[in-house]
Amino acid sequence: MTNILKYSRRQTTEVHVGNVVIGGNNPIRIQSMANTDTNDIEASAQQCKRIADVGGEIVRFTAQGQKEANNLQFIEKRLAELGCNVPLVADIHFNPAAADVAAQYVEKVRINPGNYVDSVHTQKRFEYTDEEYAAELQKIRDRFVPFLNICKEHKTAIRIGVNHGSLSDRILSRYGDTSNGMVESCLEFLRICKSENFNDVVISIKASNVIIMVQTVRLLVERMEAEDLHYPIHLGVTEAGAGEDGRVKSAAGIGALLYDGIGDTIRVSLSEDPECEIPVAKSLADYINSKVAKKTTANQEYALKNICKLEARKVGRCGIIGGGKVPVVISEYAEADGLKPDFVSKDKYDASCNVAQIVPFANWKGEANCYPLFSANEISKIGDVNADYKFLQLSYGEASEATLKNVADDVVLIIKSDADMNDVSCRRNIFVMLTALGKSNPIILESTYDTTDNGQLQVCAGADNGIFFIDHLPSGICIKSKLKESLSVAFGILQATRTRVVKTEYISCPSCGRTLYDLQSTLAKIKAKTSHLTGLKIGVMGCIVNGPGEMADADYGYVGSARGKVNLYKKQECIEKLIPEDEAVDKLIELIKKNGDWRDA
Repeated sequence: MTNILKYSRRQTTEVHVGNVVIGGNNPIRIQSMANTDTNDIEASAQQCKRIADVGGEIVRFTAQGQKEANNLQFIEKRLAELGCNVPLVADIHFNPAAADVAAQYVEKVRINPGNYVDSVHTQKRFEYTDEEYAAELQKIRDRFVPFLNICKEHKTAIRIGVNHGSLSDRILSRYGDTSNGMVESCLEFLRICKSENFNDVVISIKASNVIIMVQTVRLLVERMEAEDLHYPIHLGVTEAGAGEDGRVKSAAGIGALLYDGIGDTIRVSLSEDPECEIPVAKSLADYINSKVAKKTTANQEYALKNICKLEARKVGRCGIIGGGKVPVVISEYAEADGLKPDFVSKDKYDASCNVAQIVPFANWKGEANCYPLFSANEISKIGDVNADYKFLQLSYGEASEATLKNVADDVVLIIKSDADMNDVSCRRNIFVMLTALGKSNPIILESTYDTTDNGQLQVCAGADNGIFFIDHLPSGICIKSKLKESLSVAFGILQATRTRVVKTEYISCPSCGRTLYDLQSTLAKIKAKTSHLTGLKIGVMGCIVNGPGEMADADYGYVGSARGKVNLYKKQECIEKLIPEDEAVDKLIELIKKNGDWRDA
């Protein structure tokens, strides 16, 4: 039985990728992917060295064809001349022959089950009889086993990398575009590996939707355990974006699984230079390691069998808090970056503040739009107070069963973090305890951070809080920090977990050697013109490999289709093809306007 209230890392087999070992008791490995043309040996080697110099332990290159796969040996030779021995990974889509070539030269080959042999999603609908389905699986085995034999001969590891946006027509016909389909797509290949006694396998299941990504990896682990498969797992959120959005989204998704004890190597995918990904990934891994080593108040009697079974609790409503309402934001700042919280936390009432205020009960005088905050030693006074909102702030130690069972259900609980505790285990314990007691109090998660580094704040707050909003447990968030950006980070966590939308969402890929235009500058242009379109989701994708699929739930898509050419999408429908790059952003705006989704800033 797994106790989700007490951290333990999932035990896996070890996989050797050159001089780096993934899984087992080894550290969480940090990796990135180059975005150079694999045919440009010098540029590729130099970028790879930059990634390694900042701490990247594994570097992946795209190999569209056999020529690019063959070039990887020359990149490795140039890296050796530069004194860099970082292991290389070949990224293969649509071309199993390229995988065969790459396996002879690099330390690991990533293949995508959705397009290794099967045809990738074509928007068509196919029906397979059981016999036809079995015949298709045999085709995969017939092609995959020779590749595994090459890998055995050259001691090459593989990654079975499933992407939400590139499930095959065959999988979609039987399982639909679901987590179960993604998991089955992976297991089909893992079963072949097991039958062939090939164990140098790493797995990844990725999606741009953080909730889908986390839920699917959890399901994969559950299914793998049932089949006695213990391969290490690579974590990442695809198309996370750039800047704060990319960091918060990645921290929420990857951090949630690391807190679950799942994950052996990670990549933070940012629409920035690949060497920028490494410090973020290292910061995230180091932070999680530091937190899971802390104390926990987890009570064994509340142990649950599996994280997938932790269901959202029934929550009562107190005004705009709880009861199906979007999560609220409480902040020390009444406004920052054009954002306003729902409540501002003050030491004393401020008549000039135009946001609802929360003040300590000792300083509360019943002012309009101002509400009392009680401490643990003031619980007995709560029932004597008449106010639309009553808040009770508790530490983990104070939130005991004896205390909670005596708190009225109309009191909003603010559970504050503790630097000496494992926040995730302690918070989970409180949610499960309240459920066991039949209590429906809304819960606000309050986290305090001393850092003056905004990037560090984004990573730490995203990891600590994202996991709970992914599981739809809290009714609000409060991030306390010396940085005013903490307000934006709080809203960013809710946006990343799709529990509250307050701005335009950009589903943008990190770019790679397949990218067909200048993605970073294009993303900046699109953001500059559309960032006021709150609630709209815009996909900005480098190429057609995963582009149309990964932006499956985007309202509009901008996808590279040929060198310097772009296709525009309205949801999954391609509206215009092969638009010159210098005209495409304006054409995207025209498309948004034409469909009635535009409004002036």
